[in-house]
Amino acid sequence: MKFITLSDPLPYQACVATIGFFDGVHRGHCSLIQQLVRCASLRGLPSVLITFRAHPRQVMHTAYQPQLLSTYEEKCALLAATGADFCVTLDFTPELAALSARQFMSDVLKRLLAVNTLLVGYDHRFGHGRSEGFSEYVEIGKDLGIEVRRAEAFSMGGINVSSSVVRSLLTEGEVGMAARCLARPYSLSGTVVEGFHVGHDLGFPTANLQLDDALKLVPKDGVYAVDVRLNVDFEEQSVWKGMLNIGCRPTLDNGTNRTIEVYVLDFDGDLYGRHLSLDFISRLRDEKKFRSKGELANQLRLDEKAVRSILERRDEGDLIK
Repeated sequence: MKFITLSDPLPYQACVATIGFFDGVHRGHCSLIQQLVRCASLRGLPSVLITFRAHPRQVMHTAYQPQLLSTYEEKCALLAATGADFCVTLDFTPELAALSARQFMSDVLKRLLAVNTLLVGYDHRFGHGRSEGFSEYVEIGKDLGIEVRRAEAFSMGGINVSSSVVRSLLTEGEVGMAARCLARPYSLSGTVVEGFHVGHDLGFPTANLQLDDALKLVPKDGVYAVDVRLNVDFEEQSVWKGMLNIGCRPTLDNGTNRTIEVYVLDFDGDLYGRHLSLDFISRLRDEKKFRSKGELANQLRLDEKAVRSILERRDEGDLIK
C-alpha cells in the first residue's frame, strides 16, 4: 500500500474508494476493505482508502476526548496489511466539516481524488450535519458520475462489529471478545516510568506504564493476563508473560490516581525508560481493597498462578475467553 495526501500528484486516473476513520481496523473494517478490493479488481481500477488523522469529533467539539482503539501510526500499519492499493489521509478541518455531502463528493471525491466508484459502509454517513444517507449519496453520485454502492455489514454472533462495540467490550473488561472483533489482542504501548516501589516490597516489582497516547482507551480496572513486548520500536523484540493491574490501588490508599502497572513474569532486569507494549489476553478479577498488604500479597500470588495457567493454556492452543 502507498500512503498519499491531497498535495501529492494522483498515481491513478480513476479509482474505487471507501471512507472511514477506521479506528482499530477491526474485522468489520477488514470486511469492508476486502469488498472494496474485490470491487476495484472487477473494474480494473485501484482501491483507495480515505481516512483522517484526527477524530472528526475532535474538530467539531474541541473538548471531546475520544477513546481511541488505535493511534494514527498503529492504524496506518494495520491498514497497510489489508491489501488495498492506496490510502489518502485527509486533515479534517472546520472547512471540510462544513461541506455538504454533495460538495464533499464533488470537490473532494470527484475533483481531487478521481473517485469512479464509492463503496459506503453499511452505517456510514458524511457531509455537514450527516443529514443525508445512502439513497441521497446514490442520487448525488448519478449527477456527478460516481457509482455509489453499499457494503455488506460484518456480523459476529448476530452483532455488527463496529468500533463502538469494541469500545463497549473493553470498557466492560471483555478483552477476549474484543480480541475476536479485532482479530488480535487489544494493546497499549508506553514507557516505563518511576513508581512508588510498593510492588517490589510485596515481592512483585511492577513496571509503571505511561501511555504513548493519552487518548487511547484503557480497559476496565482490574487484573489481567497479558503478553509484554519489549523493544517494540526496534527489529529485535522479546515477548514475556505478564500480570497487569489497572486501577487506583485502594489497599495502598492511592486516592483517585489511576495507574497501569505490569509485573513481568520471570524477567530480571531494569525496565525504567524502556518502551513496551501490552497485549490483553484475559481478565482475572476486579480490583479490590484488602485489609492489609499481607493479604494483598497473598492474592497476588494466587493471581500469578492464574496468569501462568491462562497463558500456558493459550500457548497450547486452548481458547481463552
